[in-house]
Amino acid sequence: MAMRLSPVMTVMQNAAQKAARRLLRDFNEVEQLQVSIKGPGDFVTQADMRAETTIREELTRARPGYAFLMEESGASGSENWSWRWVVDPLDGTTNFLHGIPHWAISIGLQKRLPGGGAEIAAALVYNPAGNEMFWAEKGVGAYLNERRLRVSARRDMLDCLFATGIPFAATSNQRKLPFARTLGAMMPQVAGIRRFGSAALDLCWTAAGRYDGFWELGLKPWDCAAGILVVREAGGFVTDPHNTESQAMESECHVIAGNAHMHPRLRELVLAGISPSPPAAAAAAAPSGD
Repeated sequence: MAMRLSPVMTVMQNAAQKAARRLLRDFNEVEQLQVSIKGPGDFVTQADMRAETTIREELTRARPGYAFLMEESGASGSENWSWRWVVDPLDGTTNFLHGIPHWAISIGLQKRLPGGGAEIAAALVYNPAGNEMFWAEKGVGAYLNERRLRVSARRDMLDCLFATGIPFAATSNQRKLPFARTLGAMMPQVAGIRRFGSAALDLCWTAAGRYDGFWELGLKPWDCAAGILVVREAGGFVTDPHNTESQAMESECHVIAGNAHMHPRLRELVLAGISPSPPAAAAAAAPSGD
């Protein structure tokens, strides 16, 4: 028997599926897309813009008072919002443009809390090419289509597979070096590290136990808002390198996700990459060799 969705999840899935139909048509004709370039490795397509418009129209029709934070059009609606949609209409645009069927629509719903701050109340990440609908609601659990999700239970890093977002041309030098340090420390300790090109799906694959952990620094709120809740509702942990669980989604997000065993170890490695020991301190701490 099909699962009975809540009203808000029904709205979110309907909006994603409507946008996905046109995205799939465009994906099958990707060579015909007119592409404008925002920067190296960061493309905007007509498909991206149309999907955002469709999602906005569908969500506004169903919930007319809600604010928006969207990748292409930015923030809109009341600054004193009680509810806000955080939307990436096409996460994995570079994959999309290269004909790689690993991209997603990501929709998160934030709720303003009475004492200040906000929490992610509902989330959806849809990969139309694979027909995989990841979704979650706070306190309800996380699901892939109609199957309940749980993070992996692996304890040994040598058995674990991790995902990340590798810096590219537009990434600042200040971010590349910490990444290189973290990657260098991790590679000898793990079964593998993957870079598939969609942070939203990386988080959902962590929730599904396909990955044992994920890290990426400098994400935008629309890249990760939905995926964060999916991981947490699947029993995983998501923080920044300093173990903060902020869900404000107002600026860059530094995300470390994993199961109960891998999250703290991954966080320590990322933190060491960001803040390496000074040379003098490292030398003093090194074995003397006597």
